[in-house]
Amino acid sequence: MDDIVREFLVESHENLDQLDQDLVALEGSPGSRDLLSSVFRTVHTIKGTSGFLAFSQLERVTHAGENLLVELRDGHRAMDGPTTDLLLRLVDTVRAILAAIDRDGTEGAVAVDDVIAAIGELQHGGATATATATATATTPEPAETVEPAAPVEPAAPVEPVEAVEPAAADPVVGVPQPRRIGEPAAPGPAPAATEDPTSSRGVADASIRVDVDLLDALMRQVGELVLARNQITRLAAGGEDAELTRTAQRLHLIAGELQEGVMKTRMQPIEHVWSKMPRIVRDLAAHCDREVQLEMTGGDTELDRSLLEAVKDPLTHLVRNAVDHGIESPAERVAAGKRPKGLLSMRAYHAGGQVVVEIADDGRGIDPEKIAAKALERGLRTAEQLAVMSQGEIINLVFHAGFSTAESVTNVSGRGVGMDVVRTKIEAIGGAVDVDSTVGRGTVWRLGIPLTLAIMPALTVECAGDLYAVPQVNLLELVALDTQRSRAGIEYVHSAPVYRLRGELLPLVSLAGVLQVGSGPEAGAEQAGVIAVVQADQQRFGLLVDRVLNTEEIVVKPLAARLKSIGVYAGATVLGDGRVALILDVQSIARRALASEGELARATREFDVELEVAATEQVLVVGIGRGRRVAMPLASVARLELVPADQVELVGGREVIQYRGTILPLARLDRVLRAHGAAGAQDPAELLLVVYTLAERSVGLVVDEIVDIVDDDAGQHSDIVDTGLLGSTVLGDRVTELLDVRGAVLAADPSFYDADASHHLVGAIR
Repeated sequence: MDDIVREFLVESHENLDQLDQDLVALEGSPGSRDLLSSVFRTVHTIKGTSGFLAFSQLERVTHAGENLLVELRDGHRAMDGPTTDLLLRLVDTVRAILAAIDRDGTEGAVAVDDVIAAIGELQHGGATATATATATATTPEPAETVEPAAPVEPAAPVEPVEAVEPAAADPVVGVPQPRRIGEPAAPGPAPAATEDPTSSRGVADASIRVDVDLLDALMRQVGELVLARNQITRLAAGGEDAELTRTAQRLHLIAGELQEGVMKTRMQPIEHVWSKMPRIVRDLAAHCDREVQLEMTGGDTELDRSLLEAVKDPLTHLVRNAVDHGIESPAERVAAGKRPKGLLSMRAYHAGGQVVVEIADDGRGIDPEKIAAKALERGLRTAEQLAVMSQGEIINLVFHAGFSTAESVTNVSGRGVGMDVVRTKIEAIGGAVDVDSTVGRGTVWRLGIPLTLAIMPALTVECAGDLYAVPQVNLLELVALDTQRSRAGIEYVHSAPVYRLRGELLPLVSLAGVLQVGSGPEAGAEQAGVIAVVQADQQRFGLLVDRVLNTEEIVVKPLAARLKSIGVYAGATVLGDGRVALILDVQSIARRALASEGELARATREFDVELEVAATEQVLVVGIGRGRRVAMPLASVARLELVPADQVELVGGREVIQYRGTILPLARLDRVLRAHGAAGAQDPAELLLVVYTLAERSVGLVVDEIVDIVDDDAGQHSDIVDTGLLGSTVLGDRVTELLDVRGAVLAADPSFYDADASHHLVGAIR
């Protein structure tokens, strides 16, 4: 069922219940203007909405009732028993039609002509009419009111039962048998004994309206329950009471389900915010002389209601910016080979525990050269800084406060207030803003928004004796840093400490240094600790902390104004042991502690140039017999395996084993490199394999032993080569040969690197 129809049914059923009460009360106080106005507004609302939704029968019967109510409201008719009965009969008919719509989406076979005729008869021939001519004159649309009554006999209002027999026979609808004027209502038919009450429950019975303040109060109480659950769980984990442990587990389960349920009640589709966008785009396109087609997908993606309000203004600004700055005029688009009408798309989806909202246009894009020129003109960056910045870094300057590329100030743009406000508001709710743009093709603004601000998973860490919480939405991984790794792994780009993580430079930030707490060594000093690798916008960096404590769901508490003004905290929470931890604002820490984009990029490039002269690489050193050692790049090693030697089979004279559901070709490095074992030596009972994998294909290199994993300095390589070798070097005071991995792989499977060839060994085994 359509959501609009569903909401209409819920609201209408509530209105009808109120209408029953008002009509009975109105019979006791026929002169009450407030009751008359309330009844009229209710019927008028149902009539208007039913016309919009194309429910013609419902519109007809409510229109007739509205005509009668106009006479009562304007004092041309007095409220009496027969009039009340007829209006209650109208309510029953409306309720029957709504039940039919609820059942199958149509108005069904509910008869309305007899009710309309009865209303017309009462208006024009009823004994209670004070002035028929006056009543007819004050009826808004008398033709529609009188017309249905014309073919009906005068006795029709007296015998209404026959007119609605088809609807009354339907037990699902449950329509009361309609009564004569002045006759008390008869009870409706009893439901069938086999009817499942849950299956016949309508939309109105399945929905209730709850005050928002009550939901907020429930959320606060659930937050306190989560804190108590965390404390009890910690107490149970540290004791030996089995009953307490079981109770804590049950509490954990129940509290989690309750938390999820309450949070769902606060979730609303982002479509509630998007509903105003078509009008905004239409008006703005007309004002800016643009032709714009708006497409919206993912409108059913849900967010906490408090976040919907927070993202409303940023989304509106991005849409206005796309129409004014992004999409060109029809003439410009045609000249550029585009269709005259520009495309503006809004998309929402879930990703990584967040809601991602994208606003994309196919307009002119953001010109980095224009941004750079404006930044230079305003003194935001120097020419030297701009020279080493990437295009993405230059484009991100649009988020600088007061930055604008508009040539003149208009009602739409040019005041230098915009993108910085967008970023500030999104980051204030724990989100992030990113932009991708290609000149001539368009721009994509991407907002990452947390699902809720009330409860979130976080990593608790310790720094200088204090506790802090890092939101898991910002956390990528953890890297243990002992004294040896601290000495060897941390390097410096000019004066900035960095850590080489899987071949990439990771900027380091000391949390103690940022917060100016403790008197311990600064980042990069020889110390044990943990690097929390975090992401802030598009910047990845390592946050140095003393130790990691735990991961748990935390309840976010607001900060006092003095703490909030520091600018590095997003809130506070109470942990399971009762201690208070401050929640870190990762984006603010990144902006405060890291070097500017241009300086960091320039220093990194200079550092990489220096490393090209003396490049190092981790290698795996293996023994292949007779004291020979061979090194191969560690990046080429997928895994190490120990397999029984009796599993080796021959296919066309080549050794293979069945391995993880496929066929693994083997190459014995001692034979490839002509280093056979000592005379009389027996084959081992087990084979040690170095498995090399590329795409979905693998080979196994048979070795005698695994020696070590060490760093190899390419500047120390010799050019002495031999069959299967690329040269040699000195590793650990031993001459070590460098393996030609490609040659060894081809010795095991000649078709390994042939992308078009099927694996002939598999076919041979079959």
